Amino acid sequence: MSSETVLAELRLTTRAEHDRIDNLLRLTEPMTLQRYGAIMCGFDAFLRVWEPRIHAALPERLQGWFRLRRRGGFASADVEWLRAVACVEPVPAAAHMAATLPLRDLADVMGSLYVIEGSALGGRVIAPQLRKSLGLDQGRGASYFHGFGGETGVMWANFRVLAALEVGESSRHVVRACNSARRTFAAMIDLFEPLVGASASRIEPAAAPAQVAPALLRAFAEDDPESTLPMPLDVAQLDLDAASVAPPERPTDVSSDAPDRALDTRG
Repeated sequence: MSSETVLAELRLTTRAEHDRIDNLLRLTEPMTLQRYGAIMCGFDAFLRVWEPRIHAALPERLQGWFRLRRRGGFASADVEWLRAVACVEPVPAAAHMAATLPLRDLADVMGSLYVIEGSALGGRVIAPQLRKSLGLDQGRGASYFHGFGGETGVMWANFRVLAALEVGESSRHVVRACNSARRTFAAMIDLFEPLVGASASRIEPAAAPAQVAPALLRAFAEDDPESTLPMPLDVAQLDLDAASVAPPERPTDVSSDAPDRALDTRG
């Protein structure tokens, strides 16, 4: 397997989970300030746990790279602004699954990073919506979704290159990265469902989503059964409508290989 396929496999394998969390959060739709506050409390709780664990799991040569792109401080600042200025009471949230995500090697770490790095792209759609519907902006409750502004696309392109290099051409490593990404999505879903699940619309399950190359899963299931089996999910898995999804060909631009929905937040 060529390293050029790593991002395509990650995108294909996580399509169902990405579709689920997009439907759960509905970040591009108008929402109340209270609902937005609950969502930001969720991101803040997740990143407070996840970012230190990722930093510790990375080799020293990559820790400086990661420190420059951490966005947890933005989420914490938004929660504080919403509390102090908009009088939105913080919603208690606990990132239990984020605290136990297996991060045993670089393949695991890159798979988990793929979810959060890709989510930054969604801010380019979400931030204008928040400005229009709630009057929020950078430094005014929406710093997390503003992120690094015009640098976001360049930073995503940088991550794509790094992920391909670090995961490499080993089929086993690609499978590990894909399953780590799925576990990370599952951890976020587990966190957000109690916060916003009651108001989220439900969609009937579609056809079973495509998985990472079945031959790879069969080949490495005996070596690593937990990381190659599908993650248990409480809610029916959803897939994108076939007519709305382009075939997973190698993209030619920076953003086409990223998560293609609002939480690429992969909004």
